[in-house]
Amino acid sequence: MTPAPRPPALPPEPSGVPSRPSAAPVEPSAAPQQPGMLHIRFRAADDTPVSAGDFEQLLRLLARFTPVIEALPPDAVLADVRGALRYFDRDAAGIAELVRLRALAWHGVRCTIGIGANPLLARMAARAAAPGEIRAVPEDTEAVAAFLDRRPASALHGVGPATARALCAYGLDSIGRVAAAPPATLQRILGAKTGRLVYERARGIDPTPVTPNAAARSMGAEHRFAHDELDPARRRRALLSLADDLGARMRASGQVARALTLTVRYADRSTTTRTRRLDGPTAHGPALTGAAYALHAALGLQRARVRSVALRAEDLCRAELAARQLTFDPSDDKAHRIEAAVDRAKARFGAGSVRPAATLGPHGRTPPPPLPPPGTKPLGPGAARP
Repeated sequence: MTPAPRPPALPPEPSGVPSRPSAAPVEPSAAPQQPGMLHIRFRAADDTPVSAGDFEQLLRLLARFTPVIEALPPDAVLADVRGALRYFDRDAAGIAELVRLRALAWHGVRCTIGIGANPLLARMAARAAAPGEIRAVPEDTEAVAAFLDRRPASALHGVGPATARALCAYGLDSIGRVAAAPPATLQRILGAKTGRLVYERARGIDPTPVTPNAAARSMGAEHRFAHDELDPARRRRALLSLADDLGARMRASGQVARALTLTVRYADRSTTTRTRRLDGPTAHGPALTGAAYALHAALGLQRARVRSVALRAEDLCRAELAARQLTFDPSDDKAHRIEAAVDRAKARFGAGSVRPAATLGPHGRTPPPPLPPPGTKPLGPGAARP
């Protein structure tokens, strides 16, 4: 049987052209993942909060770079720009620089930007950055561990004051020590779910995705005094106005809050922040006001010069999904009916048409007419005063 003829040999490659080596298949997981999460905080040029209109314009500015944007009102945004790196032929730091320059040139807004491989690292990088600075956390494990090592446990996103106190009671006062602790130990201290979450975040692990157009997880309002305020009564009136505004905004959006945070900024630009869990999910103005007053009283401010106060409703959820404790007090139902009537009046005549009388202060109320001197007859209608 005659063997089949062999195919002709390929001609040799031209001289000067090196032969191309066979490329080995590259595993998808072998390619290093570039950090592409941006956490951006906006501040006006004079270091004041941005308005709601400016915030909407800044969201439209970011939409030019990526559609994966999660708004964190009133002044922060979380953006995933991994899909835009190849289109703009830049890394995440280059895109962040473009965002910073355009926000400053077009809107006069200063941006502080943190860059990380996940939302947790991006948030913490933004907190560690100076105002108007861009700070990135590298994607390798050693750099992430070095970035987190000596930071306090309370710096982890989602670790509140109570959780931080529980960790410090066992000597776990830094993120590095929390990361070195066994997971079972953290679960015994904090509970199964919280312990596992804190262990992962202490190692820089955060699988939370950026959810475009997600419902707001918090809602805030701030009052800046014209002068450094020493009078506690005026600070309480400001808190009453902020709590009333927050309650109206939550009711309009169909949300309720589970916690309330008070931030006090002093004349030397230092701040104090306190958070209190509410008795139940609520958007009721009196409940928010009572919690704000309790937070303010707990600070024990004597002669503090306060520049501004801010309230933030935390851990928001849909009102129809929240349970409400029923009471047999008719005044509670009456207060909710009055609040609903006030909301309808504001929707028809404007937000400033109805407000608590106590927010006007002693100088804003109409004083009663002076009483006549003893022994004189009161003036009748239409009678002229001397």
